[in-house]
Amino acid sequence: MENEDSSASDLIDARIAALGGWRGATLARMRTLIAEAEPEVIETVKWRKPSNPLGVPVWERGGILCTGEVYKDKVKLTFAKGASLDDPARLFNASLDGNTRRAIDLFEGDSIDAAAFRALVREAVAANAVKKPRG
Repeated sequence: MENEDSSASDLIDARIAALGGWRGATLARMRTLIAEAEPEVIETVKWRKPSNPLGVPVWERGGILCTGEVYKDKVKLTFAKGASLDDPARLFNASLDGNTRRAIDLFEGDSIDAAAFRALVREAVAANAVKKPRG
């Protein structure tokens, strides 16, 4: 895993540690699956503010693949180009009405099909590799 900002991985580590419990474990598990699917993924942290100094973990490769937002009741993985990705396992279960993004909401006790998730990450990498013609 590469870092755009040398402290990005440290910030994500701190975010996971600060969360603890099932939310920290879930975010850590999804981070591992992302790295397994795309070893050259770049970790960044965006949208840092006083109320969230550790920011939102973001995984990129040729653009944003997905973000890892954490809420009181869920961990949300939002795929930037999710609406255009093939999702035969039907992992997307949130933000289904938009034209661009799709998300996976994971609640306490949820499990995910690891192979299907890694395939989805690889789809996102492929989608970012396709450049739209200018016109």
